[in-house]
Amino acid sequence: MDLQWLAWAQRLEALAQSGLAYSENPFDRERYEAVRRIAAEMVAGCTGADPALVDELFAGQAGYATPKVDVRGVVFRDDAILLVKERTDGRWTLPGGWADVGESPAEATEREVYEESGYRTRAVKLLALYDRNRHGHTPYIFHIYKVFFRCELLGGEPSESIETAGVGFFREDSLPELSLGRVTPDEIARFFEHLRHPDWPTDFD
Repeated sequence: MDLQWLAWAQRLEALAQSGLAYSENPFDRERYEAVRRIAAEMVAGCTGADPALVDELFAGQAGYATPKVDVRGVVFRDDAILLVKERTDGRWTLPGGWADVGESPAEATEREVYEESGYRTRAVKLLALYDRNRHGHTPYIFHIYKVFFRCELLGGEPSESIETAGVGFFREDSLPELSLGRVTPDEIARFFEHLRHPDWPTDFD
């Protein structure tokens, strides 16, 4: 997929969503709905998806458009990093997922790590806040901010979940195949560098 086209489509969808949230003029609403359909056609043209299904997905978004928030826990043990195997693609990632309303970013991360790996942790440092579009991930229909917390391991036992089919700690030179929609090799390498340089500031953008 051409990532520039995806970025344009995301911006058009966000403008249409926000316009529909605040506009009461029926003619303006028709125009915003038309812009939303154009964004859906752009995404469909790049991905081969059904334009009607993409438009239906866009239409389900309400209110002022903002990026979605994906949280990930970075947990080390004996110079090895905790990864979980995703059932959807059979590849590995840092445990994490969507933040829930009512949770702080740290609480969401600790919950996701426990649900996906069985390990109890405590978030101790924000390592990175990234714009997903700028870090080599596979394309996704919505704009996402990715939040990575260094988490201290407190206890627990490895446990699979409805979303994960494996749990393990991996050294930097023996990483499994990664789920690139969720985490990239460059991000993993950067977090090992943070492990070696605990005084580094948080990465962003």
